[in-house]
Amino acid sequence: MAANPNHDRRGVRKSNKKGAVKGSGGQRRRGLEGKGATPKAEDRVYHAAHKRKIERKRRDSGRHTKEATTELVVGRNPVIECLHAKVPALGLYVAQGTGNDNRLSEAVAIANSRGIPILEVPRQDLDNMTGNGMHQGLGLQIPPYKYAEVSDLIAEAADAPAPGMFVILDNITDPRNLGAVIRSTAAFGGSGVIIPERRSAGVTAVAWRTSAGTAARLPVARATNLTRTVQEFQKNGYQVVGLDAGGQHTLDTYDGGTDPVVIVVGSEGKGISRLVRENCDVIMSVPTTDWVESLNASVAAGVVLSEFARQRRVGK
Repeated sequence: MAANPNHDRRGVRKSNKKGAVKGSGGQRRRGLEGKGATPKAEDRVYHAAHKRKIERKRRDSGRHTKEATTELVVGRNPVIECLHAKVPALGLYVAQGTGNDNRLSEAVAIANSRGIPILEVPRQDLDNMTGNGMHQGLGLQIPPYKYAEVSDLIAEAADAPAPGMFVILDNITDPRNLGAVIRSTAAFGGSGVIIPERRSAGVTAVAWRTSAGTAARLPVARATNLTRTVQEFQKNGYQVVGLDAGGQHTLDTYDGGTDPVVIVVGSEGKGISRLVRENCDVIMSVPTTDWVESLNASVAAGVVLSEFARQRRVGK
């Protein structure tokens, strides 16, 4: 009977490994060693807390910045409105195969007269640029608006022959209201408009169109902190008038035609922010009929600007 070669190998574990068996080289032991404290969530670049930390640093640095990008206005009527308002443009996009009509011919003619490049692109490219196919074959590329600095506006107004007259918009998020205020400020001899950097409408294509082109000439500045901006105007000799219901003055009793003045306008719903209101020199209301609760922000600003401009004309 042949001997079983495994008969005397009791307790020996079989192995399928081939060749020499190597040790871990201490890797397992090192793997069990501590790796130090776990980094805070805000220090882990992939964590949402890290993004919040970066955002806090940006705000604490005293300037909330947002990358400026171009804007594409689409649709035949909006494009023509922008061209008539002399909104600055980088290019007019026309989708290949677009049917010609009077509006398309007018847009192309205005673009040619102003030296705006006309770019014919495949319709699919224009679809991709706009995110939909509702462009009617026409798009106008608008560059980012160049905002002024508040300090520069104050310095320029100091050298002007007439006392400075500015409008500060607080809690105004509708670009049509912003555009209308820009237009009224320009019409009544104002020096500029100031908006907050955050939670505010910006000078977009809609604001450009509503301003009827006056945004090209009247400066608009963005302020990091409206309360500090109000205080900066006051240090430079400005009376700051907040428009709100129930003020100690009305438009009939306040003289805004002699001194440099800042008009602060809030939204219909929120009004003026608490800290901004507390720093105003005067709270003034616009008289209306009893059954009308309030005026639209841009309308209220236009009424006050018109009256202050009248007072200045009479005072000459």
